[in-house]
Amino acid sequence: MTPEHASELTARVCALAPVVPVLVIEDAASAADLARALVRGGLPALEVTLRTPAALEAIREMAGVEGGVVGAGTLLTERDVEAAKEAGASFGVSPGATDRLLDAAEANDLPLLAGTATASDVMRLLERGYTTAKFFPAEANGGAPALKALAAPLPQMRFCPTGGIGLGNARDYLSLPNTLCVGGSWVAPKDLVAAGDWDGIAALAAEAAALPR
Repeated sequence: MTPEHASELTARVCALAPVVPVLVIEDAASAADLARALVRGGLPALEVTLRTPAALEAIREMAGVEGGVVGAGTLLTERDVEAAKEAGASFGVSPGATDRLLDAAEANDLPLLAGTATASDVMRLLERGYTTAKFFPAEANGGAPALKALAAPLPQMRFCPTGGIGLGNARDYLSLPNTLCVGGSWVAPKDLVAAGDWDGIAALAAEAAALPR
């Protein structure tokens, strides 16, 4: 997969809804129900972070949910890329970008939303052919004003900012011309997941899906 094709595919994922839920799943048994609730609420693109032992099984379960597009987050190594692809992930997300990780994603035909934090990070990805990226950690890196500032010298790059974003500040990012969507965990709080409150999660998803951009 070429960087250009990968960027086209990740841009399509980002275009599905204003928010991509960032999910840390402890129990894969509830993964499909969680995915159905989020999709029902209008958020079809889902990022399952590889931070728990249940993550890969959760991706397998979610990959079978109608209407969902499931990706794997926190990809750090070639093995992470291979495992995510084998589990059924349709895209990948990483906190940063290394040549080895980008090589692995391209070799495994896994569209990657690679992380950036600085103008140099963005320029490096542009040189390689990528035109969509993650901006992370968004709030710690200056928030929406920092992302707005990147748009002037680097208008070719479009972003999915993630990190410290919630319902209260999501609009600040979504109003920017270089923001495709945002990533956030607020739509699937741990207490509602633990309680199996799928209607509650669907309601939060619907609220997020209605955000303007």
